[in-house]
Amino acid sequence: MGALLISASVSILFSFFCFIFRYTPGDRIAGFMGHYMTQAGLLVLFSALALSLFLFNRGKIRFVWGGMFVLAAVALVLTLTRSAWIGILVAGCVILFIYKPKTLVLVPIAASLFFVVSPKHIKNRALTIFKRNSYSNMERLEYIHAGIMIIKDYPLFGTGPDTVDMVFQDPKYELSESAKRNVHLHNNFLQIAAERGLFSFMAWLTFVIWTLISLGKLTKNKDPSVRSLSVGALAGFLALMAAGLFEYNFGDSEILVLLLFIITVPFVQEKISVKQMDQTQ
Repeated sequence: MGALLISASVSILFSFFCFIFRYTPGDRIAGFMGHYMTQAGLLVLFSALALSLFLFNRGKIRFVWGGMFVLAAVALVLTLTRSAWIGILVAGCVILFIYKPKTLVLVPIAASLFFVVSPKHIKNRALTIFKRNSYSNMERLEYIHAGIMIIKDYPLFGTGPDTVDMVFQDPKYELSESAKRNVHLHNNFLQIAAERGLFSFMAWLTFVIWTLISLGKLTKNKDPSVRSLSVGALAGFLALMAAGLFEYNFGDSEILVLLLFIITVPFVQEKISVKQMDQTQ
């Protein structure tokens, strides 16, 4: 956890450095990552965990996590990644609902405050979420149509690993030339079903549901060290799934590694807590 905190801090500070000294307004901050959407996915997971540790943990270290949550949220805004913005809103709602349901009112207040103080290019980017004729929104609608057609054509075993972008070059899938240049369908559910087939999709969906249910049960643990990690993991996973409706973030190995770490740590901590309790008794 200490290594995660340090590495995230360095990444976030480097993002701020790039924003101030290297980039011009409108550029999307990628930090150390090769793509800004990868950076955004990592920041969503870290932000969810940091907020949970601040609210549910004990000790002075919680204030360090709280401060890093604020910085991570600002860095996330600078990536201009709308799917990740939706993801962090989902994470915030989940965490605050479990913490104290009445605090949910803070989510629209914080979002409105960020919008008001944000530069013009960030406001314009946020407003495109609601514009159906935005080119990226129209492309996502194209991907939904093409993805459903591909699943119908390759229902059992899919097109094969990393081949969806080859298949949707076919004119029958009616993708625009700009959409054809992408390498996936911008949706976790469609991409996995189209690429790996419905058998693999059901296996993956079982993993997702099983994990969410297991983490949900763990959030009821009264040990603050276990509860803070489990709430953060649950919120982070749900945030990633929400963002994954508009982006294939499950295909990023960097994001996937951090996700697997975050959803595993609560179960490890639970075993440690039980062992410590047995030793004291």
